[in-house]
Amino acid sequence: MYPIEEIMKKPVTLSKDATVSDAIRIMANKKIGRILVSEGQKIVAIVTEKDMVFFLLNDQSEKKIEEIPIQKIMKPVLSVSESTSIKGCAKEMLENGIGSLAVTEGDKIVGIITKTDLIEYFAKTQSGKKIVGEYMSPYYAWAYSDTPLYDIVSKMVNDKISRLILRDHDETPIGILSFSDLFRLSLTMGNQNKIVDDTNPSIPIVFPRKGFVSKEGFGGTIKASQIMKDEIVTVNYDDDLAKVCKVLIDNKINGVGVLSSNGVLIGVLSKTDIIKAIAFLN
Repeated sequence: MYPIEEIMKKPVTLSKDATVSDAIRIMANKKIGRILVSEGQKIVAIVTEKDMVFFLLNDQSEKKIEEIPIQKIMKPVLSVSESTSIKGCAKEMLENGIGSLAVTEGDKIVGIITKTDLIEYFAKTQSGKKIVGEYMSPYYAWAYSDTPLYDIVSKMVNDKISRLILRDHDETPIGILSFSDLFRLSLTMGNQNKIVDDTNPSIPIVFPRKGFVSKEGFGGTIKASQIMKDEIVTVNYDDDLAKVCKVLIDNKINGVGVLSSNGVLIGVLSKTDIIKAIAFLN
């Protein structure tokens, strides 16, 4: 196996004095799912995309996101030494339910390794060894596309999932909604003190911001279909797992739908499923 220093990345950091708005913009611009938080020259915490959405869901203030300090969201960062094996990193992520680890040299953090880094490793080294069906999840969470955003995100939080398949009322899967989509929404609406629902032009309704997707705010009126991606990236049950890793990487997504030989959606394959494969490599 490659040593982890060959696949780890230089960490992106921001100051402990930054705001939620600062963190979201950096994540969106750099297309990353986490940032390490520094105090002076020392890295002291981490903020992830998932932590951000969980916080903004439950935030009941009417503050703009540019007024909320990052310290309200940041968490301790878990780390491994640079001598840790790739399998060891995968097991650490699974055991702690996390998507990244800081890499240390002595007492100094010198890098970060993410699920994506491990999946890139799998794509390069495990061609033809595993198929999708061995590791896919046969259950997938779903909701109707006309469900209010508040209910959608509440389900994602309660079920601890990062994406949801959306169906029409003929039970046909028509789209997917992920935390990344919610991030984009937070950038456009999270800094507004008031949100106007002009779905019916003759009766405009004004909501206070009142949290990212609170029932009292725009989360109660925006439908999932308004921000979902209307194309579900899919793969086949018998596809080579290493090739599917490349599909995830090339499309910058965290999961794909899995189709049966008859073209029916029978499950999903996520980055976490692939991390399980890495953790138990021979």
